[in-house]
Amino acid sequence: MTAEVLTTKIGNSAVAATDPADQRTRESGKIDAPKTINVCHVSMCLLTGGLERLLVDFSRFHDASQFELHFAALSELGEPADDIRTAGCLVDSMGHGRVSKLQLVRNLSQYFQEHQIDLVHTHNTYAHFYGAVAAQLAGVPVVVNSQHGRGCGRGWKARIQFRIANRMTQRIVGVSHDAAELCRGEDRKSAGKIMAIHNGIDLDRFEFHGPAPDPIAISVARLSPEKDFPTLLKAVSLAVPEVPEFRLQIVGGGQELSRLELMALELEIQEHIEFLGERNDVSGLLARAGFFVSSSLTEGISLTLLEAMAVGLPILATAVGGNPEIVVEGQTGRLVPSGDPRALADGIVRMCRDADTWPVMGQLGRQRVEQHFDIRKMVAEYEALYRELSIPHRPRVGGNMT
Repeated sequence: MTAEVLTTKIGNSAVAATDPADQRTRESGKIDAPKTINVCHVSMCLLTGGLERLLVDFSRFHDASQFELHFAALSELGEPADDIRTAGCLVDSMGHGRVSKLQLVRNLSQYFQEHQIDLVHTHNTYAHFYGAVAAQLAGVPVVVNSQHGRGCGRGWKARIQFRIANRMTQRIVGVSHDAAELCRGEDRKSAGKIMAIHNGIDLDRFEFHGPAPDPIAISVARLSPEKDFPTLLKAVSLAVPEVPEFRLQIVGGGQELSRLELMALELEIQEHIEFLGERNDVSGLLARAGFFVSSSLTEGISLTLLEAMAVGLPILATAVGGNPEIVVEGQTGRLVPSGDPRALADGIVRMCRDADTWPVMGQLGRQRVEQHFDIRKMVAEYEALYRELSIPHRPRVGGNMT
């Protein structure tokens, strides 16, 4: 169902949109000003992934004296939902099996009304579109969107949904300056609403160790096309003749695992590659590596790069997306062009031959994450934005959609 069809059906349905100010001020008698701002985070799902880890951290590090957080997933719930509940926040799925997109919007809008949501924070374009429409119907006065990748997504449908939703949104946040600039290009009419807030990580989970002295690189990512592991394997095959002691550990699972294992055999580098699969001890694995390598074709702000730097690893990564905003060339690591096995191989060889620079790079990397990419700083910046956009002393009203 296209964006235009859905919005037409919404407009013709029995659910009538109301002006947010009219709905919020319709009251009888005196209503005390709310002590907290009710915020609802809306995401596609709450399964394993970097976005979901950030949502868990929102629940753990928010200022509970000023904000009450709710989390609404359009589809499945998983372990991150349990972690959010453990942090004391409400979590619900709006899908509950197979529901139409129109019913999904109805469910979400009713949820906003029942929980008296003051501000809706959507994540990525799909959730942004349905969350913004539902917020409009429920009379929620403020919508914020975060784009966690590069731009608003692929294809004409994503661009149309993004532009429609932006008309009902007060701020669009790119997780990197690169992402914010791409969003401006995809919706120039909303350029004035677009800003950047860098992602962050919980530094307490990643104790600084510094790099191990051995020529062992580690890469942590889902095994999907945009991570471009074939280029990394080709680079290893080109680097090994020059640094035969080099080893690469790949942490993560995904659709490309079988293909990559076969490719390693064909390139005759199976003795230099170790596929470790999904792991729960990533911080420990990082601490046993000499440096971190990433061959991605696209990135917003890579949490795995930040985690590696927090542990104290120098970085070798492709110069895509937000990576140049994380890695300072020659200080915390090296950047190479994407999709270029020879350039990446040269980077591997250079890193291995400059092992004496790893400890200093690792220290500078940790300092950079502490200064610019701490999860507490990220949450505080979003909360400052919430306060800026929220209407003070807003009365609350109850009731279901009619």
